Amino acid sequence: MLVTIAVRLKERIVHAIAPLRGDGRGWALVAIAVGWLLILGTRITIPVLLPGIKATFDIDNATAGFTITVIWAVYGLSQFPAGLLSNRIGDRKVLLASLAVMTLSIAALAAAPLFGVFLVTAALVGVGNGLYGPTRGTLLSSIYPDNDSAAIGFTLAVGSLGAAALPILAGAAVGRLGWRVTIACAVPLLFATTVLAWRVVPTTAIPAATESSPRRRFRGLLSAISRRRVVLGVGGKTIRVFVFQGLTAFLPTYLITVKGIDEVTASVLFATLFVSGAAAQVGGGRAVTRYGNRLVLVALAAVSVLPLLALPFLSGLVPITVVIVLAGIQLGIAPVTNTYIINALPPADRNGAWGLLRTGYFLIASTGSVFVGVLADEGYFDGAVLILGGLLAVVAIIFAFLPGLPREE
Repeated sequence: MLVTIAVRLKERIVHAIAPLRGDGRGWALVAIAVGWLLILGTRITIPVLLPGIKATFDIDNATAGFTITVIWAVYGLSQFPAGLLSNRIGDRKVLLASLAVMTLSIAALAAAPLFGVFLVTAALVGVGNGLYGPTRGTLLSSIYPDNDSAAIGFTLAVGSLGAAALPILAGAAVGRLGWRVTIACAVPLLFATTVLAWRVVPTTAIPAATESSPRRRFRGLLSAISRRRVVLGVGGKTIRVFVFQGLTAFLPTYLITVKGIDEVTASVLFATLFVSGAAAQVGGGRAVTRYGNRLVLVALAAVSVLPLLALPFLSGLVPITVVIVLAGIQLGIAPVTNTYIINALPPADRNGAWGLLRTGYFLIASTGSVFVGVLADEGYFDGAVLILGGLLAVVAIIFAFLPGLPREE
């Protein structure tokens, strides 16, 4: 099943990137996509390594969940500064800084001698992730003004492949190498990608500085983010990311401790979530052109509800695999909501507003791992999964009320 999905995904990616080549933009897209593959893949690999990390530092599930929350919370807090920095120095420089911070922080994470040091370096991983997030979207929108949805969808799909492949590799290697060496293997790859991005990613136009006062600029940001389109889009996205955070932080642990699946198989199942998610991201980004944002988002959210509601009641490798593949479809929501919200924001305030919004929703969504971790420690692991499924149903309802963008109306 995994091979079939991968083959179909390859066909979709080849078809999707055909119009994204030319004028030197193809290499820039590759660099940005590979950077996201490594950044997301490395972050998603940490939950796979949690059993070893818990043993090394003698921590429980709630504390382990707090560690993941720290990464996501700092990831969220870094979004708004990243948007402001992009307005000041340009997207390219912020992107390069993100890759450099990730390279150094992963090296430090692998060498952390104490849990306190590990927690601080985990926060630095969040900084590296946070600088990349909003910059990636606005940079691609500048490079591909007429095809940004496809470019962002491709980039997020490649990131999902990293989130699928790296945990499998880590799960296979951690027993022999240990979690420290396993996570450190990402360092030379991140360094090489930093060099590639420095060579091929173009400098884009920096928004013209305005003479308005800080208070007026702040009012402009508030006006931009209070539009009905933006409020509903961000509301649905916040809940969806909360579900994603809670699910991915503990899915390997859930499969091992509740379903009795071995670590290597759990890592492969974890990977299938992102392989199917990558296919949904590529397909979702292209489907918007034909069906519009609202219909695509409602469909992606609704299809992902039943798998999570069914998972606690299933046993056996095949049924669990099918449900996890279907649950991964929710990742297709990401590129559609990203482009919808970015295009709903006024150009003059877009970078700062997008960074501010990402800070807000990632801070809220980052609590998903603590939420699941606390319920798991209290013996309600299955209940946590059911609640996540119910929240996705709420997301589908919110998206049903999304107004169309001006070009859709």
